[in-house]
Amino acid sequence: PFDPFADTGLDDDAAQTDNYIHIRIQQRNGRKTLTTLQGLDEKLDLKKMLKFFKKDFACNGNIVKDEEMGEIIQLQGDKRVDLRDFLVNEGIVKKDFVKVHGF
Repeated sequence: PFDPFADTGLDDDAAQTDNYIHIRIQQRNGRKTLTTLQGLDEKLDLKKMLKFFKKDFACNGNIVKDEEMGEIIQLQGDKRVDLRDFLVNEGIVKKDFVKVHGF
C-alpha cells in the first residue's frame, strides 16, 4: 500500500528554489553598487544578454564563473528593477520566479 507520509528523500522546497532567478545588489564603497544576476538557464546566450544590458542600461558589466552557482552576470550600479522588467517582458521567466534581494 501507498504511504503518503513516508520520507521519499526529496525536499520540495529545495527543488523549488533551483527554479528561481536571483537579482542581488552589493554595496561597494560610497555610492557605488554592484548588481548580480544568477540562476539563468544555461541555454541562454549570456554574452548577448550582457551586451544588450551594457548598451541599454548604460553601465559596464561582465560574466563571472562560479563553481556552485554557474555563470553570474555582474553589472555596475543598481539595475535590479531594469533586470526584472527585462526578464519578465521578454518572456524569459515569469514574475513569480524572480527574486529581487537587497536593502
